[in-house]
Amino acid sequence: MSRNFLIYGALAVAIIFEVLGTSFLKQTQQFTKILPTFLTAISYLAACYFLTIPIKTMPIGIAYAIWSGLGIVLISFVGLIFYKQNLDAAALIGLGLILAGVIVVNVFSKSIEH
Repeated sequence: MSRNFLIYGALAVAIIFEVLGTSFLKQTQQFTKILPTFLTAISYLAACYFLTIPIKTMPIGIAYAIWSGLGIVLISFVGLIFYKQNLDAAALIGLGLILAGVIVVNVFSKSIEH
């Protein structure tokens, strides 16, 4: 397995756990519901752990930009699908710009070893 596959795989897992944690966060009802609170905490701990893998070799700002950018886009769609929260045109344009930024960083940045 290539090193980049492992780095980006760990980053993808970190993003998935971050999105899961944020999804459960709404259900905690300000940390008064035990199971969602536990799932939120475990998800965020796992997200942080898996984020430590890419930052060993990738600049932390770049890794965090990818992690947070994709997390924002994905959690917005989780809200749309599971919580029936609407995304207007401005929100969709903004999310598109975030996604474009992540793509620019990954494709054109010399800070990331390709």
